[in-house]
Amino acid sequence: MHSPVSSIRNLGPAFEAACKQAGIHSAEELRELGADDAYARLLQSGTRPHFIGYYVLVMGLQGRPWNDCKGKEKAALRQRFDALKARAHDKGRSDLEAALNRIGVIEKRL
Repeated sequence: MHSPVSSIRNLGPAFEAACKQAGIHSAEELRELGADDAYARLLQSGTRPHFIGYYVLVMGLQGRPWNDCKGKEKAALRQRFDALKARAHDKGRSDLEAALNRIGVIEKRL
């Protein structure tokens, strides 16, 4: 039996729909992938990168409240998020395009 993605703490119907679009259909599959691989799949399937969404996922997979992430832990997650975003979201862009995208100057390519 498979549990819905939304059965994981902090994750609701919108996140579950994004997971479905990325080919992640259950809480068990999401846990097996882990936060980084799952978030990379979300980005590759068209989800816009958002740091809060990423750390909400990390906290949820740890069974923690979304706002439990603070200080050094949050800074370390930000570095992981930036690396994921650069690999999964900016793939195929020139370095200049990727940098412009990170600061919101150019639109996301489909």
